[in-house]
Amino acid sequence: MTWDWLTARPIAHRGLHDVRAGRVENTLGAARAAIASGFAVECDIQLSSDGEAMVFHDKTLERLLKAEGAVGEWTADALRALAFRDSPEHMLTLGELLALLAGRVPLICEIKSRFDGDMRLAQRAAEVAGGYAGPLALKSFDPDVIAHLREARVERPLGIVAEASYDNVDFNDLSEEQKQTCAAFLHYPRTRPDFLSWSVADLPHPTPALLRALRELPVMVWTVRTLEDKRRAALWADQVVFEGTPD
Repeated sequence: MTWDWLTARPIAHRGLHDVRAGRVENTLGAARAAIASGFAVECDIQLSSDGEAMVFHDKTLERLLKAEGAVGEWTADALRALAFRDSPEHMLTLGELLALLAGRVPLICEIKSRFDGDMRLAQRAAEVAGGYAGPLALKSFDPDVIAHLREARVERPLGIVAEASYDNVDFNDLSEEQKQTCAAFLHYPRTRPDFLSWSVADLPHPTPALLRALRELPVMVWTVRTLEDKRRAALWADQVVFEGTPD
């Protein structure tokens, strides 16, 4: 099965956000701006304490909100009531974001994970996706999440987010075996991704090049911000996940 819409248009990273214009990442304003420009939208989801998929990137609140603590310590209603530092908007549920998009542009949704086997967020994302008629893809850094969705026969494009090395602080919670599995793409027989979301800083690299050439796997790259990023993306990928402007 193919989903041509996956790479048909540039993808706005966390929406078309611009704090100077009052549009914070992963908010309705950022999504509306992407829709108005005809871009696809990329978002992130985290799990609330009561099992809701919340549109938010960080594990903790303090970078963007006037609050502190882990997202997972708060209920969905409590999270929605918190104030952003640079916007009058509130945090969204995945369902609320999909209601705004209403199929007008594709959504590429990253399921955040602690690589600990907890599939509640993946399951909730699948439930919300099941009631949506528009173009929606699900992706994750965690191969277990994608393998879980694959086994559950979720009828959406499923993608792996990946990079060349897993030795940075973002992956401190991973075991050495998990890091090796991700870096060498040893999970492929279990995940069988429909697309790859790869770090533009790691291009060129044999993993996306071979998957693109031999498996005809669509490759999108993140996060494209500079002219050099755009040059690399044009050579080695099918579409960009960008901030700023894609041209």
